[in-house]
Amino acid sequence: MQIIVKSCHGISVVPLESRLLADRKIYLQGEITDASACDFEQKIDYLLSEDPEKEINLYINSPGGVVTGGLHIYDIVKSINAPLNMWCRGMAASMAAIIFAGGQNGRRFILPHSKVMIHEPLIQGGIGGSASSIHRTAESIMETRKLTIELLAADTGKSRLAVEKAIAFDNYMNAQEAVEFGIADKVVGSLR
Repeated sequence: MQIIVKSCHGISVVPLESRLLADRKIYLQGEITDASACDFEQKIDYLLSEDPEKEINLYINSPGGVVTGGLHIYDIVKSINAPLNMWCRGMAASMAAIIFAGGQNGRRFILPHSKVMIHEPLIQGGIGGSASSIHRTAESIMETRKLTIELLAADTGKSRLAVEKAIAFDNYMNAQEAVEFGIADKVVGSLR
């Protein structure tokens, strides 16, 4: 989408995404992939190079996605020193919920009708191969499960046992429940 921007230099047509990035707004929407994680990193790098201390707003509406891409984004979120407001609008599920929970305390906002969903890691596309390969896949998913529990426990203040119980199924939370669980800090009525 293109928009018209008026400035002291006249009128120009720019991509909407460029205009939003100039306002220090990043959108994490749709499925999280390794490619979307790299795109996120490039946007963060650009904004930090422009001003490493100025506030950034991250808007999340995602069903989650691949663990590698999600952990890539999570590590970036954790490494940012600039104020980072995170806004859940719509849904933050699976890896998106872990990223959202990993935001800076006091800056994780959720809209009233948005939802969060946490669960154990899933295997996509089925399992095949030798018994040894299947065994290694099982070990890997159990390692990812353990990591998920540790990250959510650290970011929500819940015990590992409480998180383990909470992720044993597709655990959908409304906005208030997400605040009570410690994934979000505050239910807000607007994106400002």
